[in-house]
Amino acid sequence: MLNVTDSMDGALLVDKPTGMTSHDVVDRLRRHLGIKKVGHCGTLDPAATGLLIIVLGRGTKLSELLMASDKVYGGVMKFGEETSTYDAEGELVASLPVPPMTLEELNELAGGFVGDTMQTPPMVSAVKVKGVPLYKLARKGLEVEREARLVHVYSFRFTSYVEPRGEFRLACTKGTYVRSIAHDLGAKIGCGAHLATLRRLDSGKFSISEATPLADLLSMNVKQVEERVVPFSKLVQA
Repeated sequence: MLNVTDSMDGALLVDKPTGMTSHDVVDRLRRHLGIKKVGHCGTLDPAATGLLIIVLGRGTKLSELLMASDKVYGGVMKFGEETSTYDAEGELVASLPVPPMTLEELNELAGGFVGDTMQTPPMVSAVKVKGVPLYKLARKGLEVEREARLVHVYSFRFTSYVEPRGEFRLACTKGTYVRSIAHDLGAKIGCGAHLATLRRLDSGKFSISEATPLADLLSMNVKQVEERVVPFSKLVQA
């Protein structure tokens, strides 16, 4: 465990690996740095990778401000297969033939998701109903009514398509479930779809290009980690 000075007040821009929850990342860094006040801004599913803003010390006071920022994602959607979780982690619930589609036709359909929309959170999510996370209810085989929430998609475009996979880039407001968009797009086409991979590229004014892989941070000494902390004063301007 490292001895950390007050200069740790701020945020670390972490490139989260696949297979870890956002809380796992917080826990690893808390133990490695030896500080209690550590949090994250904007949950990434275990299978997702990319930019995760970790706040430290006084930086935790700005969690809500940073979480409110718009997000940009990149990833792959697989058509012809629906899953229980709307992503590759769930069980296959339907398999249907994929109709012939060009990249242009796919983008025309994707364009229909741009703008304001009311989105219902998937059952396998951290949203709470009467204090219980939906994913805990889903594990028991239960499905409950969920309240739709207003989200906004700024842009949604596929950069390549080779059946049955399409690579995309999407910009949206906080709280948008990209896997729900994949599911809904598949339903719109009539063949089903799920989110195969997801990577967060931007959160507010911060980019994945500025982030450090978690494994690298965990191998650094205190001085090296401090050099990568975005100071509290800069976060206030974010």
